[in-house]
This record gives sequence, C-alpha cells and structure tokens, in this order.
Amino acid sequence: MKLGELASRLGAELRGDAETEVTGVKGIEDAGPTEITFVANPRYSGLARTTQAAAVLVEPEFQEIGAATLRIKNPYHAFNRALAMFYQPPAYPPGVHPTAVIDPTAEIGEGAHIGAYVVIGPGVRLGPNATLLPHVVVYPGVQAGCHLFAHAHAVIREHCLLGDHVTLENGAVIGADGFGFSKDENGRWVKIPQSGPVRLGDRVDVQANACIDRATVGETKIGAGAKIDNLVQVGHGSAVGENTLLCAQVGLAGSSVIGNNAILAGQAGVAGHCTLGDGVILTAQSAVSHDVAAGKMISGSPGFDNRVWLRAVAIFQRLPELVRRLDRLEKKVGTFGGEPAKDGE
Repeated sequence: MKLGELASRLGAELRGDAETEVTGVKGIEDAGPTEITFVANPRYSGLARTTQAAAVLVEPEFQEIGAATLRIKNPYHAFNRALAMFYQPPAYPPGVHPTAVIDPTAEIGEGAHIGAYVVIGPGVRLGPNATLLPHVVVYPGVQAGCHLFAHAHAVIREHCLLGDHVTLENGAVIGADGFGFSKDENGRWVKIPQSGPVRLGDRVDVQANACIDRATVGETKIGAGAKIDNLVQVGHGSAVGENTLLCAQVGLAGSSVIGNNAILAGQAGVAGHCTLGDGVILTAQSAVSHDVAAGKMISGSPGFDNRVWLRAVAIFQRLPELVRRLDRLEKKVGTFGGEPAKDGE
C-alpha cells in the first residue's frame, strides 16, 4: 500500500512522500523502511528522531522529524486501524464440524462456525454469525446476540445472557458458581446455590482464563464495552460499568459495584460490597475496602488518595538520606538524651 493511500484511509495529514510503499506496522524501535509506527506517549518522542520507519503516526502538533509523519488526533487508535489493514486473522467459514454435539432444541443463527468438539446444550439461542472454536462448551439456556466469538476452551454456564459482539478468549469462564458457603450447626461449610446468571453487555471482551461468577440471587452484570483482562476474578453479584477496564489479575469480591469508565490496573483488589464511582482509577496493586467517590485516583494497600500516596512514597524514598543526616547530627551534638558533646567535638 502506498503511504498516500494509507493516509487517506486513516484521515491523517501526510508530511512526506506519498509514493512510499508500506508493507506493515511495527513498534518504533523495530520498524523498518517499509513499515509505519506511532508515538502516543511523550517518553518515546526521542525515538521518533532515530526510527528507521517509513512513517510515524503522531499528533498534529508533533515536532518535525526526519521520517515522514502521519498527523492525526489519536495516533494510537490510528495505529490500531492501520494494523487491521495489514494483519488478517484466520477466517472461519460457516459450518458445523461433525464432532460437535448440539442439542436439537438449540437455536443457532445463520452464518455460524461451530468447531470441533463444541458442546451446545438444550435451549441455547445464538444470534447470527457466531464463531465457536474447538472445545467451547455452552450450557443449557444460554442466550447470546450476534457475532459471539468464543475461542477454544471458553465456557458459558447455564442461563447466562450475552449481548452482541462479545469476545471470549481461551479458557474464559462465564457464570461459574460464586464462592458462597454457610456454616451449618456442626461447623461445616455448606455450598449456597448460585442461582443468578451473568449478563454481559454489547462489545464486552473477556480475556484468557478470566472468571466472572454467577450470582447467588439476581445477576452479575458487565456493562457494554467493558474489557476484562487475563486472570481477572469478578465475584458473584458484582456490577461493572460501561467501558470500564479490569486489567490483569484484578480481583473483585462479591457484590462489588464499579462505575462507568473506571480503570483498575494490574492486581488491584476491591473488598466485597464496596462501590467505586464513575471514572475511578486504582493504580497497580492497590486495594480498597471502602467506597470511592467518582473521579478519584487511589493508590496503595490499603488504598488512599493517589496524590497523598505519591508524597508518602517520596518521603519513604528519602528516608535513607534523612537517617544519614540524623546520624551526622547526632555525632555533632551527642546522643539524644545523653551528655552534650565536648567543645570541639
């Protein structure tokens, strides 16, 4: 593809040779003379001056550099779109593999690809253009909208409800039993039935080996556009808002409520029955056991306001120097609480 054509398709302003041939996209340190790259983070601006790439996707006000530039308001998203132009994932034509087991009461929309050893239970309803890759299991009563894409070994438990364009990566489990037990009179843990399904909104992505547990009663809800990363645990009866990100190894205890457009970074944790408002950010490895107002950024464990946390970290980092200063002062004036130093000491 010519660079000029790429710029036109992306809606970017080209500063460079429109006839340059482009064959693909790569990171800024690896891109060669026929590949494009991008700069969205200021820390990588210096690499743009030395990159060997044919062109760099940058913001409109970005400095002039030796390489050609494609100037656009959101270079990272433009890079995403460019990547889709060059990388074509495997295609899965409509059809049902002969080893698939499909209950006769299941309803499967047109254009579905049902892979080897897929199991679809009774009463299931899948919308048009579903893709179920090998060993996917769909329990009884599941309902899903159009363009469901379930990678190998994904599992959807009984009566769960999925919107349109839901993607489940390998090993994702939707609707496993919540972790609910009560003690009987003999002190033994007895399992509490988990009767409520999981409901996923439109355009929800659930990454590999993430688990979204079904509710004891009611529903566990994931809002439209939410993205659930690898190894995330969403406890029973929780609610996650629209366009919220739960990054790797995030854990939500039961009945957590997370607002819209929140970001929970890697290994963040939320105690049960806590509510986080819209736009809340929990930085990596933070943990909260209290409600958090909308728009707050929280750090630490136990978590508190990010600005206070940054000041605390700065003080902690200075502790060795402060100790050295106190040690020098002590040598000058004598041990605290002891005899004063002699003249000249």
